[in-house]
Amino acid sequence: MLLNRERKVDLVMQRLKPFLTFGLLIAVFMLSGCSDMVVLDPKGPVGEQQKDLIMYSIWFMLFILLVVYALTAFIVYKYRDRKNHKGYDPDNEGSHLLETIWWIIPIIITIALAVPTVKTIYSLEGPPEETKDQKPLVIHATSVDWKWVFTYPEQDIETVNYLHIPEDRPVLFKLTSADSMASFWVPQLGGQKYAMAGMETKLYLQADEQGTYEGRNSNFTGEGFTDHTFDVMAMSDEEFEKWASETKADAPELTKEQYDKLMLPGHVKEMTFSSTHLGFVNHADEADYAIKARERLGYEPLIPHSKAAKEKREEEKEKKQQEQEESESHGDSHAH
Repeated sequence: MLLNRERKVDLVMQRLKPFLTFGLLIAVFMLSGCSDMVVLDPKGPVGEQQKDLIMYSIWFMLFILLVVYALTAFIVYKYRDRKNHKGYDPDNEGSHLLETIWWIIPIIITIALAVPTVKTIYSLEGPPEETKDQKPLVIHATSVDWKWVFTYPEQDIETVNYLHIPEDRPVLFKLTSADSMASFWVPQLGGQKYAMAGMETKLYLQADEQGTYEGRNSNFTGEGFTDHTFDVMAMSDEEFEKWASETKADAPELTKEQYDKLMLPGHVKEMTFSSTHLGFVNHADEADYAIKARERLGYEPLIPHSKAAKEKREEEKEKKQQEQEESESHGDSHAH
């Protein structure tokens, strides 16, 4: 009798083993590398709201998963094949009560997930509630393969591949693209939003702590996508105003010829200008400006996997390596 019971338990455990293994894998996946999940370490009210929504969804779905596993184990054990089975009617054609229950439960789950999600999405279309009475800092963020151009229209300055923002103040990003559809994303400040040529999207973000936050394009745009990144430096209002005034006074003006060169696909270092490109183009209104600029400069696009493109990449790689070696040797000569 005891042996039969042990065999039945073993049989049940064998049937549950795939479910238990799957659950364990999910737990390991979620817990491993938690320290690197910057999305769950927000530094602003927008990111905080989104983190709360993510955690709510995760815990809610984990609860559903546990209930499903528990019911699965109960059903497997209770209705297993055995002699003198009680409580099982093979001729049962269905239960209206059970069918009603398993229709109502998914509806409740959908509502429980949809309501907070919709509320959060709509609340993020404006400035954060805590600072909604403050005037937001407006920054135009323009994506170009593979660089970011940031324009401060009120300060009349422009930066490339980096930006400065004041802490505890909402920032309104006006997003557009000069060519490929990109996605503007600063994980610790808030979720991503698309930037497309010929149109403008808006995104409110805010940093509540001083520091440097990594931003990037999170939408694949070709071979240079990996390094399509930028830094966001959050500082006090006084430091921001000082930086803006010094930049306006000391940085060179941006010329149309310089801006046209930025339209060429490729990477550039951080750059700063004391004027903006909005005086001669707004990519939200002129979607083909980058194409025309490349034609003016004689740029000929290459098929990424063609022989010519590969040779060009090799040349650029060798040139970059040579420059690095010369820089290192120059540094060594100074050291001696």
